[in-house]
Amino acid sequence: MNIILLGPPGAGKGTQATRLERERGMVQLSTGDMLRAAVKAETPVGLKAKAVMEAGGLVSDAIVSALIGERLDSPEAQRGAIFDGYPRTQAQAEALDILLEERGRKLDHVIELAVDEDALVERITGRFTCARCGAGYHDTFKQPAVPGVCDVCGNDEFKRRPDDNAETVRTRMAEYRAKTAPILPYYEAQGLVTRVDGMADMDAVASSLEAILGPR
Repeated sequence: MNIILLGPPGAGKGTQATRLERERGMVQLSTGDMLRAAVKAETPVGLKAKAVMEAGGLVSDAIVSALIGERLDSPEAQRGAIFDGYPRTQAQAEALDILLEERGRKLDHVIELAVDEDALVERITGRFTCARCGAGYHDTFKQPAVPGVCDVCGNDEFKRRPDDNAETVRTRMAEYRAKTAPILPYYEAQGLVTRVDGMADMDAVASSLEAILGPR
C-alpha cells in the first residue's frame, strides 16, 4: 500500500501518519527528513545533495527522486509508504510513478485531509502545552481540569509556539494550496483522490482512512 497523505499544518496529517506506521507497518517518507538523514549518513545521494546545498543551490528533482528510490528499497518500506511533501509538481508525480513501477509497485490512494481555514486557525492558535511534561491543551477544546495546573504533572507553567498565530497559519495555508494545486488534477484524472474531513476528531479521521485503505 502506497499513499500520498495531503493536508496543511494542523490538519492532523502527522498524527494519522504515525498511526498508520504503528498499525499497518507503513513508513512515512518525508523528503525534508530524508534529505537531512541522507546528508548526515553520507549516502551516495546524500553526498550529492550536500554538495549542491553547500554551493547554495536547490536540490534537483533527480536527487530527490534518487532519495525516494533509495528509501523505497529499504526493508522497512516494503509494507507500504506514506509520501509527505512529495510530489509537489506534475513532473515529480510522473517521476514517482516511474519509481514505483520500476519496483513493481503503484500508488494506491491520494488522501487529502480537508479543513475549514477559519476553524483551523482557531484550532492552532488556541494550542498550548505544559512547559514541563509537554501535555497538550487548548483554549477552547481542552482546558486543564484545574485552571493553570497541568493535569499530568501538576506544573503551573505553560507555553505556546511562537508561530501558532493567525497570520502565520494563514500563510501556511496559502503555501499548502500553492504546493498541492499542481498535482491534484493529475491524480484526480486517475481517480486516486479522496477527501476526508480533517476537522473531525482524530478517531473519526482514522476510521475514514481505514475505510479508504481497506483490510490490512
